Amino acid sequence: MSLRINSQAPDFTAQTTQGEISFHEWIGDGWAILFSHPKDFTPVCTTELGYMAGLQPQFAERNCKIIGLSVDPVDSHGAWSKDIEETQGNAVNYPLIGDPELQVAKLYDMLPEDAGDTSEGRTPVDNATVRSVFVIGPDKQIKAMLTYPMSTGRNFDEVLRLLDSCQLTAAHQVATPVNWQHGEDVIIVPAVSDEEARKRYPDGWQAPKPYIRIVPQPS
Repeated sequence: MSLRINSQAPDFTAQTTQGEISFHEWIGDGWAILFSHPKDFTPVCTTELGYMAGLQPQFAERNCKIIGLSVDPVDSHGAWSKDIEETQGNAVNYPLIGDPELQVAKLYDMLPEDAGDTSEGRTPVDNATVRSVFVIGPDKQIKAMLTYPMSTGRNFDEVLRLLDSCQLTAAHQVATPVNWQHGEDVIIVPAVSDEEARKRYPDGWQAPKPYIRIVPQPS
């Protein structure tokens, strides 16, 4: 299936390193980050999983769970997790989904339907598209998607920034400008009329152009 922003995040049941989960039920009433990996014991992904373990408390502060996925079985994930802790200095403190039949990877449009039905014998090159990040909201809709090539480690500080933006814009009718960081000024979206904006922002706004209305970040 082809997924887009605002698509319903496909639900599934799967085994993880923390037991069986039903994905939508596991998300609950908060946010979630699903980030995938082409295969266990791959060097770039080893660095990524360790870094995400270090960031996990910051995601938790934002009512956001994180979960990883690799096409290998759960018992392989357990062995890989030991390498991750040893080399990266952080123990993997979030669940890793086992996907040995490639079902979740296909469900999230990360592998074509004709990719086969087993992870056995596959190489990272065979799984090259299984390298995505999905930001999922409490309504179980996809709010953002990122896909990286095999050779480029993902910037998970940027994913945290992206989550901040998604959560802010879900609560207020604002957009975040280029390179925005939490606490900086934001932009009133065009859908909000000047009349309505005056009610929300009685102190007014900066407008270098009529369509660019800049206000402090709402609290």
